[in-house]
Amino acid sequence: MKKNKYKICVIGAGHWGRNHIRTLHKLNALGGVFEQDINAVNSIRSKYPACKFHLDLESAFNDDYDGFIVATPPLTHFEIAKKIIESGKPLLVEKPLTLNMKDAVELNNLAKKNNVNLMVGHLLLFHPAFKKIKDIIKSGMVGEIQYIYSNRLNLGTFRSDENVFWSFAPHDISLFHYFFENSPIE
Repeated sequence: MKKNKYKICVIGAGHWGRNHIRTLHKLNALGGVFEQDINAVNSIRSKYPACKFHLDLESAFNDDYDGFIVATPPLTHFEIAKKIIESGKPLLVEKPLTLNMKDAVELNNLAKKNNVNLMVGHLLLFHPAFKKIKDIIKSGMVGEIQYIYSNRLNLGTFRSDENVFWSFAPHDISLFHYFFENSPIE
């Protein structure tokens, strides 16, 4: 496998963090992991022995990573992302970016001010089914679309620290924006 010149640090090794760790390892871009749960660290270390581990955020921030992925509980996203942006490093934050609009706008403005790429994970935009839907819409096969809506038919994971709007609606809104390359009117 070709050597990747980028090394990314994953902050948080829960469910989504482990997905990012696995993917970065396959891309030869896994540089480090910050996780405080020693059992999680030991489990990941057994699979990725060359990976560097951090038990405190400051040591991860002070290391020479090319970027970060934040996959911690949503309540922590704002503070962690703010520190990374202030350090001048690009980052991807799992959704929701923050738990309120004020903090999201602040991170966005801070990223612009510091010329830092700030991204939010929108996995569905890259799914083949949704790419096909976009192709069908673009081709005109379904005619002129007057409106679009979505329903969630699976409850998924119940989270007490975030609401459904911040957890699920970003997927639907980003998909609608992707399909029509436009923002909603109402």
